[in-house]
Amino acid sequence: MITKESIENLKNHLDVVDVVSQFLELKKSGANFKACCPFHGEDTPSFVVSPQKQIYHCFGCGAGGDSIKFVMEYEKLSYPEALEKLASMYNVTLTYDNTNQQRQDTRVLEEANKFYQKLFVSNTTAKDYIKSRGISEFSIEKFEIGYAPYSNDTINFLKNNHLNLAEAKDLGLIDTGHNGLYARFIERITFPIYSISGKIVGFGGRTISGHNAKYINSPQTKLFNKSKLLYGYNLAKENIYKKNRMIVTEGYLDVIMLHQAGFNTAVATLGTALTKDHLPLLRRGEPQVILAYDGDKAGLNAAYKASVMLSQGDFEGGVVIFGEGKDPADMVNEGKIEELNKIFSNPQNFISYTIDYIISKYDINIPSQKQKALVETNDYLKTLNELYQDEYKRYLAQKLNVRENLIKVSSDVVRRTDVNLSKIDIAELCIIRSILENPKRLDMVLDIVDISMFEYHKNEFELLINDPQNISLNGILLNDKLEVYDDQRLKEELIVLLYTFYTKKLTSLKYDQTLNLREKGFKLRKVQDNLRQLKQGKLVSYNL
Repeated sequence: MITKESIENLKNHLDVVDVVSQFLELKKSGANFKACCPFHGEDTPSFVVSPQKQIYHCFGCGAGGDSIKFVMEYEKLSYPEALEKLASMYNVTLTYDNTNQQRQDTRVLEEANKFYQKLFVSNTTAKDYIKSRGISEFSIEKFEIGYAPYSNDTINFLKNNHLNLAEAKDLGLIDTGHNGLYARFIERITFPIYSISGKIVGFGGRTISGHNAKYINSPQTKLFNKSKLLYGYNLAKENIYKKNRMIVTEGYLDVIMLHQAGFNTAVATLGTALTKDHLPLLRRGEPQVILAYDGDKAGLNAAYKASVMLSQGDFEGGVVIFGEGKDPADMVNEGKIEELNKIFSNPQNFISYTIDYIISKYDINIPSQKQKALVETNDYLKTLNELYQDEYKRYLAQKLNVRENLIKVSSDVVRRTDVNLSKIDIAELCIIRSILENPKRLDMVLDIVDISMFEYHKNEFELLINDPQNISLNGILLNDKLEVYDDQRLKEELIVLLYTFYTKKLTSLKYDQTLNLREKGFKLRKVQDNLRQLKQGKLVSYNL
């Protein structure tokens, strides 16, 4: 991990205007700078960068943050990756916790990978198999395909090169059995697997000696978690961001052959189905996700489970199923590039695929079976947002040949947004901005103001109290139309806010039937006293 001290040191070297201007053309606009937002298409600049506050905010799409957040979003990098890029840009040295330990971690795997690559060159059986699958010399080098020898050869290599055997064991390269140390990858073609940041974290291996397990992966280690990794992502990510598309396949060879044919956004899961742990990786850059799965029972089921998960997560994309025992690698090897291009350009969307898959489990010519299909598909639709529910109830009704009113969609799906701008109250926003500009005022304000006093901007005031650094507030901070009050003007505006609130409270109390006479009288006197003091120009503490 990068130490906190070096992160703070880096931040001291950053100027948000300088950072952003290395990616965008900024133009001076008053105290700030403006540009067309890089995160959504627009012709009129609504992207504002503030040198004074060291933040940026887009009034069009709501994107915002500091220098580090901008590089993360623009370059599609993780937080550590963005720190390392900025450190390189500004010639700042970052320090890491347990630096020596980290170097040892990666060195064991790096050296083993080089060893396997050298052995592949001289292994006729491995080379013949790879070439029989249509893989070119260029792809062999690009994907660093190697060959793991007999167990003792790997153990001796580690010992002879003074590599740490304990580390090799921790990282899944070797293990201990009844007869001592043994290598996990024996007589297998190897495929190195890299993390998002481009560090080798493990291997996949295909047998060429008839072992029962055709493919194996490294076991789970401190660096390798197959549920969070995608094979080939390190090579595909730049193209994924540029083309806004990701093709998810089931195998290493599918990825290699698709890249070889120009489909360089292809990645693969590592012998496991797509899981929720993969979603953060899939969402990077918000690409269209295309599932390219085999047409066997396992492939159809995996596509179904992934489609449910991705549709519930509002992912764009769809499913492509390869039938007749073919897979993407076979089609590339047969030269069917144009056919592949058409297939990937017209995937079946996740929702219709899921509905079709569920219905296929039942014989809908039998009323009782049709009813079960209706219940299961209806339950699935209710997990989606309301727009999709309404849109696909027609599709479902057609597939089942039933009346549309039998499809009962849910009206209970409510998706909370951070900041509700459907109604705007300038006075409330000016009060919030005035406090954001001078956070010391917050203690005073909390004594007299309750969240319920804000009619239109409760969410924003709640963020101001609980999370004042939240980027959702940047739009208020950088809105030139909102006045920043001095202390006297802030007091006057607070009096107006309080007077309006207590006036409404007085009316509601008079008609409140839930209070007994004693309670009602006590509260009415409090509110009337508050209104009296406010009329005299005094701020009153909240006491209800």
